Amino acid sequence: MESNSTPEFSSEPTQPTPPVAESFTAARTDFSRLTTAVAAIRQEMGKVIVGQHDLLEMLLTAILADGHVLLEGVPGVAKTLTAKLLARTLDVPFSRLQFTPDLMPSDVLGTSVFRPNTADFEFRPGPIFASVVLIDEINRAPAKTQSALFEVMEERHITQDGTTYPMQEPFVVLATQNPVEQEGTYRLPEAQLDRFLFKLHVGYPTLEDEIAILQGHHAGFGGTPLEVVQQVLSAEDIAALRRQVRQQRVEPKLLEYIARLVGQTRAHKGLYLGASPRASLALLNGAKALAALRGRDFVTPDDVQFLAPAVLRHRILLTPEREMEGLTADEIVKQIVQQIEVPR
Repeated sequence: MESNSTPEFSSEPTQPTPPVAESFTAARTDFSRLTTAVAAIRQEMGKVIVGQHDLLEMLLTAILADGHVLLEGVPGVAKTLTAKLLARTLDVPFSRLQFTPDLMPSDVLGTSVFRPNTADFEFRPGPIFASVVLIDEINRAPAKTQSALFEVMEERHITQDGTTYPMQEPFVVLATQNPVEQEGTYRLPEAQLDRFLFKLHVGYPTLEDEIAILQGHHAGFGGTPLEVVQQVLSAEDIAALRRQVRQQRVEPKLLEYIARLVGQTRAHKGLYLGASPRASLALLNGAKALAALRGRDFVTPDDVQFLAPAVLRHRILLTPEREMEGLTADEIVKQIVQQIEVPR
């Protein structure tokens, strides 16, 4: 068994949230199918992994919101294992890419091969042509290879030799990277970071979880095969759940709240680069999916505040002065959330 702790983001709202009107207390949309699926996914992943409940919630939120996720954590905290287990619970094509300094764009996207019998070229798809793509150590590939992901992550298709090849739905990229190792790594371009819906910090396990890991290994369960994990959701199921998520109710004041939060990143004196409108869309779509996972057909300010660090931390750049003071992106996001009035 392997485990790691919950992601390093806070679910506590920084300002008191106004009470929700009585008419919103019960969901008008039936989320029983989603609730049953989530419970089954947790059960299947629990066969191999300990903990990870909050991280799993965020990964499922990203899948329902049709977004990509960047997982950042030190080696050995089960980033890759968690992504692989989640992919196994989905009845969709899966592929894994190990990024290295010598990886070429054609190794990711595919290449055209000449066929002498027909005197033409045949395109052979690369490993990116899957529904769930796990990219391990994404920051080990140079900018030339990273740029190959720009089009496919945003537009869900690639262009090769003048021909466009669409991705099948769903299409989700789960990428991992090590935040401390610098040897043989490259900084991800801001344009690529902006294409990730969430950036999640994966920390160490709690004492209780690590004891459970040791007990499992001592009892001989450390080599539990991944094949014991059963598939729960099909591509059609995911498409149906996404349609439900898109129909979530969002009050106009909450849309303004999201816009103000993201807009404040562009005016904050401690930031050199603020978030783009893509961050506003990410907050909106993520909040809809999170509300659905929690059994509601409407979005609250709590949902937006909960997701703000994961959505914004990789989309903003601190000024050199603030970095020298030891401030982090999460601290700046917390300040911004505290400054913006919560809609009533």
